[in-house]
Amino acid sequence: MSFEPSRFLNDTVKSMPPSGIRKFFDIAAEMKDAISLGVGEPDFITPWHIRDEGIYSLEKGYTHYTSNSGLKELRTEISNYMKRRFDLTYDPLTQSIVTVGGSEAIDLFLRSVIEPGDEVLIPEPCFVCYRPITRLCGGIPVPIVTKEENEFRLTKEELKAAITPKTKVLILPFPNNPTGAVMRKQDLEDIAEVIRDTDIMVLADEIYAELTYNMKHTSIANIDGMYERTVIVSGFSKSYAMTGWRLGYALGHPVIIKAMTKVHQFAIMSAPTTAQYAAIEALKNGDSDIEMMRDEYNERRRVIVDGFRNMGLECFEPNGAFYAFPSIERTGLKSDEFCEKLLYDKKVAVIPGTAFGESGEGFIRCSYAYSIEQINEALNRIESFVKEYIK
Repeated sequence: MSFEPSRFLNDTVKSMPPSGIRKFFDIAAEMKDAISLGVGEPDFITPWHIRDEGIYSLEKGYTHYTSNSGLKELRTEISNYMKRRFDLTYDPLTQSIVTVGGSEAIDLFLRSVIEPGDEVLIPEPCFVCYRPITRLCGGIPVPIVTKEENEFRLTKEELKAAITPKTKVLILPFPNNPTGAVMRKQDLEDIAEVIRDTDIMVLADEIYAELTYNMKHTSIANIDGMYERTVIVSGFSKSYAMTGWRLGYALGHPVIIKAMTKVHQFAIMSAPTTAQYAAIEALKNGDSDIEMMRDEYNERRRVIVDGFRNMGLECFEPNGAFYAFPSIERTGLKSDEFCEKLLYDKKVAVIPGTAFGESGEGFIRCSYAYSIEQINEALNRIESFVKEYIK
């Protein structure tokens, strides 16, 4: 009998589509003179004082495993940071865990609380990992389509309509990737009004919390009655330009964090030691780095939004993260078709909105975590392309 490897694959994994983000980025990487606005990664290098602390930890021979939950000093600094920046108090020993990026924290939380058949509410368009991880846990992802006319915010009416007796988790991904939408305090009050009378937990993905413009981020954990039922996921990738260091964390109720740590023990052991020492330095002395990068992103934000509007494409005003989400409906092209033609005709890589859920049809995601020069050149090429379709 011949060996057929595909027979051994998990059905959920077999049915899982690959990430729609990587497809266009990988093509652009092999294309000469291509410009990519595709990947959500800061173009800044990790600030030197943070890199230096990582190097110093290696020189001192700190190359062993840390505790499963992460270095005590790091967890203490995370708690200090959350109090200083967001007025939230967490016990570093019982309410925090250090993970391999924010994505692992999301995975740990969902694996710790989801039983087969449980429903997970996911506002879309959104980050690509929520649906597949939910399915891998045996859960049922339930998309809630957010609308441009509501500034891509989750409304209490949309939330109420999606809740069923099987609902167990609401994912709250704001500031949002890919739309750049934010939830203000009153918006969160409205959501809390719905959630407080249910048995639903909230996973607050706040990886872009430091990247808001013209406003300060408010966490739903700040809202009355929401602290104990909320797990916050965040990390160092976006605010400190530390993507390659692969470091994140989760904060929440001790019972939930203990369960997440148990899964983490068997699946991962501990987050990278060198990265943890670098992160301590980032939290202690990196506030000015955050401000500098945010100011730069804000300038780029204005350039890219104005650029799309000037070429005749409607573009929602992003107030968080570092993405623009313009509508390409006027071209008559579907999102995938637009991105493929643009890449091959003009050598510009952007991401179809459908990579972030079916409701992303008619939009494209463009990262502005690139230099002004790259953004302007990309906009010139996109405008030339768009002119062929908008009459």
